[in-house]
Amino acid sequence: MSLLGDLLGGGQANAAGGGSLVSLAGQLIQQAGGVQGLANMLHQGGMGEAVQSWIGTGANQPVSGEQLGQALQNGGLSSVVQEAAGKLGMDPGQLLGQLSQVLPHAVDHLTPDGQVPAQGQGGGFDIGALAGLAGKLFGK
Repeated sequence: MSLLGDLLGGGQANAAGGGSLVSLAGQLIQQAGGVQGLANMLHQGGMGEAVQSWIGTGANQPVSGEQLGQALQNGGLSSVVQEAAGKLGMDPGQLLGQLSQVLPHAVDHLTPDGQVPAQGQGGGFDIGALAGLAGKLFGK
C-alpha cells in the first residue's frame, strides 16, 4: 500500500503532480477525448460492461491491469503509460495494475449522476475535476 500511497502523492490531492496515479488517470481521460472518448476506447477494447458500471450509479466492476493495458494499447495510449512508468522507475505492468484500481474511481468521480458529461469532443475536460479523488479514495 505504501507504493500506492507514494504514487498518489501521500494521499494528498495532487492533480498537478505528474507522478500520481490520479494525474495519470486524468491524463489518459484527457488524451482519449474526455470521459466519453475513454469509454468508447475501452468499450472497443472489450471492456464495455465494466466501463458502463463505472459511469453508472452502481458498484464499479473491476478490471485487471492486463485488460486495461490491452485496451489502452488498442486505443493508441500505451505510450502514455510507458512514459509514466519510466518516470516512476517501475514496470509498466505494475503501473497498469495500480491504474486499474484508480481509473474506475476516476471515471465514477467524473460521472456522479450516472451520465457522461456533455462536453462535445471532450475538450472541456479539466484535470482539476479529479483534485479531491486521492483523498476520497484513501481517507486523507
